[in-house]
Amino acid sequence: MRALVTGAAGFVGRHLCAHLLSEGDTVIGVDRADGPDLLDPIAVTELLADIRPDVVYHLGGWSDVGASWEFPLDAFRVNAEGTLNLLHACINNGAPRVLAVSSADVYGRVTQEELPITEATPFRPVTPYAASKVAADQLALQAWLGHKLETIRVRAFNHLGPGQTTKFVAPAIAERIARNEQDGSLSVPVGNLTPRRDLTDVRDVVRAYRLLMMNGEPGEAYNVCTGHDLTIADLAERLVSLAATPMTLEADPELQRPVETPVLRGDPTRLNAATGWTPEITLAVTLQDILDEHRVAVSGHR
Repeated sequence: MRALVTGAAGFVGRHLCAHLLSEGDTVIGVDRADGPDLLDPIAVTELLADIRPDVVYHLGGWSDVGASWEFPLDAFRVNAEGTLNLLHACINNGAPRVLAVSSADVYGRVTQEELPITEATPFRPVTPYAASKVAADQLALQAWLGHKLETIRVRAFNHLGPGQTTKFVAPAIAERIARNEQDGSLSVPVGNLTPRRDLTDVRDVVRAYRLLMMNGEPGEAYNVCTGHDLTIADLAERLVSLAATPMTLEADPELQRPVETPVLRGDPTRLNAATGWTPEITLAVTLQDILDEHRVAVSGHR
């Protein structure tokens, strides 16, 4: 299968490309550094005309939730307009099947009675990033309904693993722990510890993506999640428990976001039914891998 991956140099993109190659797919990866700007419709169309992929995994876009408060227009344009440009390039160049990767942030503020979140849960986006992902999700649906482009929408809940930047909570805490182990500090600065999140290892996430591309129903949306959640406090405590020396968490107001979605816990039933997917990597393994990666980084070895 000939696959085009946008956002190939990103955290998830690198893991996805490696997984696709291991499955025998031909992979063409593009990113901001070496591919067309998603906001350039002519360049995106030329890319699709040149590659003529069988499938497109659309991961490219704005992923920094916190920064979307400061740059809402940039986040919206990249995620919504960029997705629109890609979809229309696909419609006009062979109509490959498209996996449009969205986010569980589209569900936003949910009540306790609505948990676990299903694909039918209403959108209530809290952040500018989430609003941009709602737009991208609906553009992919319109491409199916209006043009019969086989789009599959993925609403990925929080995922983590090796290679994730420190803009995200687990690697940020892991880096602070690793630095403390080097310099002897005992406190680990943290932001809001109360939100609850449904966490999946990125290596399990990309398996789900390929399975959905093979077996998902065009026009449908699928949650990629475990069906379980834990607090950020629990996540942070688990990481601190892996430290070589005793450490304590310390609240830092500078690390607080303007608004946090209190809880996100998904229902993976539809994904399980379509593909048979279940997560294979435990959170303990994921956190150990993340911390070990940052220990190597702060020690100066590559």
